[in-house]
Amino acid sequence: MSTHSLKFKQTIVTDDVSLAAQRIRLGGLVAFPTETVFGLGANALDTEAVQRLFVAKGRPADNPLIVHVANPDDVRVLTSRIPSYAETLMEAFFPGPLTLVLPRAPIVPDITTAGLETVAIRMPDHEIALDLIRQSGMFIAAPSANRSGRPSPTTWEDVFEDLDGRIDLILKGTQTQFGLESTVVDCTGDFPVILRPGSVSLEELTAVQALTVYSDSSELSQRSPGTNHRHYQPNARVLLVPNPCLDDIPRDAAFIGLAGGFGAHLRYEAKSVADYAHHLFSFFRRCEKEGIRSIYCQKVPAVGIGRALMDRLERAAN
Repeated sequence: MSTHSLKFKQTIVTDDVSLAAQRIRLGGLVAFPTETVFGLGANALDTEAVQRLFVAKGRPADNPLIVHVANPDDVRVLTSRIPSYAETLMEAFFPGPLTLVLPRAPIVPDITTAGLETVAIRMPDHEIALDLIRQSGMFIAAPSANRSGRPSPTTWEDVFEDLDGRIDLILKGTQTQFGLESTVVDCTGDFPVILRPGSVSLEELTAVQALTVYSDSSELSQRSPGTNHRHYQPNARVLLVPNPCLDDIPRDAAFIGLAGGFGAHLRYEAKSVADYAHHLFSFFRRCEKEGIRSIYCQKVPAVGIGRALMDRLERAAN
C-alpha cells in the first residue's frame, strides 16, 4: 500500500475506550497510552490494518511490531513454544514493560513479524491499554505512536503533533510513567537474551533468571523492534557530555542531565536517572518547539535504567 492510498482525515481525540475499541475491530489505527510510551495500535492479525500502520508511521517493513495482549494466557495463542524460563519471566513481569520474543504461531501474519519466524509480545501495565485490548477483543500490534525515527511520544499531544490526519483516533491519557520503551528479551534459545534495553533492567531480570545476558549478535537483534533503524532523533543536534558536566553550555543550546549545563537557554536538571529517562523524549520535543538546534545530554553510568537511557542517547546522537 502506498502513502497515497491512505484516506487522510482529521484524527479524533477522545477518552472513550469503547469507541477506540470499535475502531480497532473495524481495522482502524488507534493511538493509546501505556506505562512506557504511547503506542499506535492495529489488529495484529489483520494484514491490511497492520499495513496501514506501517504507512502511517513511515515505518520500514523489516522492523517487527510488538503484539500487546491483556492476559498472559493469550501468549499461547500467538506462539508455538514457550520455554519454562519465559513462563517465569511472564509470572514476574506481566503486566509490565517487558517484551518477550518467542517462536510465532501460524496465526500471526508475516507483516506483523516483518517476515520473521518469531513474534514479540507484551502485556502492558496500564489500565486504559488493557481496557482497550479487552474491549476490542483483539490482539493489538503497537509500535510507538510517532513518525518513524522521531522521539517517542509520552503525551497524547505528542501523538497529535506527529500523526494528526494519518490515524483514526487518539485515546487520551496522562503522561506515561517510564518515558522509555519496554525491554525486549529473546526467548528462543536456552536462556534469555536482552535484545533492547528498556524499562526493566538487567539487574531486575537476573534476579529472576540468573543466566540473562545482553545480545552481542546483530543477527539476533533483528528480531527486536527498534534496533536496526534511525530512532529517537529530534530535529536538533544531540551531543553527549561527560558526567559531571563542568563546562558551560552555549547560550543558544539546551541541556538535560543530573547536574550542570549552566548557561544553556533551556535546562532540565533531573532528580535521578529514572527522572532523566522519564523526561528525555518530552524534553527533545520541547527543544524543537523553541527552535533549539543543539541539545547537550549528560552521560550516565550504564547500570539499571541507565543502560536503556544511554542506548537512547547514543542512538539520538548518531
